[in-house]
Amino acid sequence: MANLKEIKNRITSISSTMQITSAMKMVSAAKLKRAQDAITQMRPYSEKLQEILGNLSATLDLSENAYSHQREVKNVIIVGVTSNRGLCGGFNNNVVKKINSLVAEDFAGANVKMIAVGKKVNDSFRRSDMNFRPEGIGEAPDIFNDLSFERSIVLADYLMAEFAAGNVDKIVVVYNKFKNAAVQIVMDEQFLPIEVNEQDDQASAGDYLFEPSKSEIVEDLIPKSLKTQLFKALLDSNASEHGARMTAMHKATDNAGELKRTLTLEYNKARQAAITNEILEIVGGAEALKDS
Repeated sequence: MANLKEIKNRITSISSTMQITSAMKMVSAAKLKRAQDAITQMRPYSEKLQEILGNLSATLDLSENAYSHQREVKNVIIVGVTSNRGLCGGFNNNVVKKINSLVAEDFAGANVKMIAVGKKVNDSFRRSDMNFRPEGIGEAPDIFNDLSFERSIVLADYLMAEFAAGNVDKIVVVYNKFKNAAVQIVMDEQFLPIEVNEQDDQASAGDYLFEPSKSEIVEDLIPKSLKTQLFKALLDSNASEHGARMTAMHKATDNAGELKRTLTLEYNKARQAAITNEILEIVGGAEALKDS
């Protein structure tokens, strides 16, 4: 059994840890409210726009819509989205595992490059040959340091330009989709080529009237929808990060409290045992004096 001083030091250390984890939980809870409101407001708009995009793409031929061009998958870009900080459970590791799974299974044999959005995924693949950083889109932590639509479109423009030029055949975004504070779902969402909704030509032609013209809509709506889709993924990941960290810090605080209670009980037992031994020594000494 550890001595009283060691147990007391451990209790003090755990109490300090509890204060830190409790403070981090409250900070994440405050940030989660703002991030959750942002993705809740954004998601219906993004999903409806993506649905319209899929239907619109079905009415266009490849000469009108280069972003729906299905090619043999030889060159792939994976956009890995994690946080800049840790202490959020398996939030970051789940994305890293998903990327490794895609590379080993779905894209085996293809030339895979990965763009890291977030410091943690960048650190995980720092020594990997597939990790690269295109010029002009900033460092990995930059986007989440000041998350905004304007900052995200720089990356979206680069991805669309690479696909349209034929330099890449498929682009996938791997991120955590926010469900609630305790649940995040790892997604591998196809960014390009656009997944076309399967429907016959007559139905497609009857669903939409193009105004002012089909070409202007293609030039404006498709890029805007793709930029919105990427920004939604970043908002999802941001909300998921704060939810995961709040949950992790809540569990850490509870575990620290349980450990503190156990150590306090052990400390009290050890202190009582020490007091009992001292009393026995005093009584034994008194009895020895009597006998003498």
